[in-house]
Amino acid sequence: MKKELRKILALVLMCALVVTAFAGCKKEDPVDTTTETTEGNTTEPTEAAPTAAAVAVAGVEGFTPFAETVEITVPVYDRSKEGYPAVDDNYWTKWVQENFGDKYNIKVTYVAIPRNDVMTKYSMLIAAGDTPTILMEYDYPKVAQWANDGAMATIDLEAFAQVAPTYYQKMVDNNQLQYTKLGDDDYFVLSERPYYNVTYTHATFVRKDWLDAVGMGVPTNYAEYTAAIDAIKAAGLTDQAPVGLWLPNTGYVANFGFRDFPVNEEEWAMNSSLGTPSLSWEPTKKLLKRQNAEYNKGYFSTEYDLTPDDSQTKTDFINGKLYAYGNYMSANVDWLTAFYENNPEAELAIANITTAVEPGVVEVPSYRADNPFGMIVGFSSAATEEQLKAAWMYMEWMSQEETLFTMENGVEGVTYTKNENGLPIVDAAYRGEEMLNHNNNIDMTCVVHASKVTGSIEDSIKLITPQGIPQDFYDQLLQNYKNLVEASQYAYSDPVFSVTINSESEYSATLLSIYQEYSVQLTKCKPEEFDALYDELSKKYLEAGYQEIIDERLAAYQAGSSTKLPVK
Repeated sequence: MKKELRKILALVLMCALVVTAFAGCKKEDPVDTTTETTEGNTTEPTEAAPTAAAVAVAGVEGFTPFAETVEITVPVYDRSKEGYPAVDDNYWTKWVQENFGDKYNIKVTYVAIPRNDVMTKYSMLIAAGDTPTILMEYDYPKVAQWANDGAMATIDLEAFAQVAPTYYQKMVDNNQLQYTKLGDDDYFVLSERPYYNVTYTHATFVRKDWLDAVGMGVPTNYAEYTAAIDAIKAAGLTDQAPVGLWLPNTGYVANFGFRDFPVNEEEWAMNSSLGTPSLSWEPTKKLLKRQNAEYNKGYFSTEYDLTPDDSQTKTDFINGKLYAYGNYMSANVDWLTAFYENNPEAELAIANITTAVEPGVVEVPSYRADNPFGMIVGFSSAATEEQLKAAWMYMEWMSQEETLFTMENGVEGVTYTKNENGLPIVDAAYRGEEMLNHNNNIDMTCVVHASKVTGSIEDSIKLITPQGIPQDFYDQLLQNYKNLVEASQYAYSDPVFSVTINSESEYSATLLSIYQEYSVQLTKCKPEEFDALYDELSKKYLEAGYQEIIDERLAAYQAGSSTKLPVK
């Protein structure tokens, strides 16, 4: 009944658009309805009589103000960054209201979502009946759970394409239509992930001055890495454990380097997930066994498990206590600025992506590729048709080049200037009213794409190279990108299922808590105790619900309800 009501309401929306078209807007060509199959093959559009969506003016040119004010609520990550304005009330949220909302009689209200506790905040909003009009997350299992719980509306993609043709066409161009469904219904639209096989915006920095002090270069493999850490410890270059570690706080287990390439497809479908830790999988055993060896050599703090995230690691690195720290790059990287302020004589280098590779552990290590999409975006099942249309209008307006340029660069002469090639150079130190929030306002523009893109990849890397610090890392960041491109032949992402994995929704939170406990035990035990303890805890983990998850995931894969590994 609910789905039939949605279809009726979607027809009402289309009819409203037809009325708008006949009120004086010019007629444009129909939206390209070419679709792509899950195998990536193009299906030619069939000849059909004009529909309501084809008659109306598509996109921004067809927008008209609502007769009565429509309010939409839009989530935005709150990273609690010191010195930055409130994410839900700042110059740029007001700019959106003035330049979009006021124009179309839409009230845009932003809702702060703590970045380190996304699911709890969303759960509270949904339970209170305050589900945001737009729901979005990077992790497919999370949005699938919201859809499964009834918090998300199904989507008429034809109606969406009429309101937001620019956004829709990007999905077509990026072959993303295969990810919009759960079962037979469309629940999601997806933002773009530029250069999606390569996470070029992330980099790990190491203490090159420490490496120089012990006569070593930047490590290129695991043997060189351990030799360097051992030498740093022996030389007393820090008065604490030199490597940062914290309690696992997500379901993602970084075990790609312990998976032999090509990976077994069924094992991949069962275990490779951002949603649930894969404790009983052999690559995770290898990762934890290495972590156990490193802990027993004194690489990590004995109290690392009391730290729920990387905040202490970042603080220790800034204070000159740790060998390495990594995060996403932008023109303004506050922790790098703070590091050089505290350690003015220090020198850093970008770590090699092969640092963790250990010959003999696997024959050919795998690498993780990002999903071919950024945010997975859905809409509240409690939203009215007017709110849905207003949300789609917001996403289409945000997709316009001029909107994105302003949102990600700011005000010329205030927050940015243009170089000799006409590219915007953001003033990383600017702290006036118009300052950009985290990473060039990415937590507002992520509804459109996962990272800022300007010009060529070289241009884009120049624009995310940290400014206002003693070292210029452009060349190293560009080389890091080239290394990632080379490694991408061995890279793949996690499977995406077109059906809900119900057991994952039921058990994932509990299993994360159990994994936190078990991983600490396995890290801190004596090396000679590891294998027996792993077998014991792995069995308990399977019995606590993980066996149900991997069985259900395997069945879905075998039924053809998931993506396949890319063919190399």
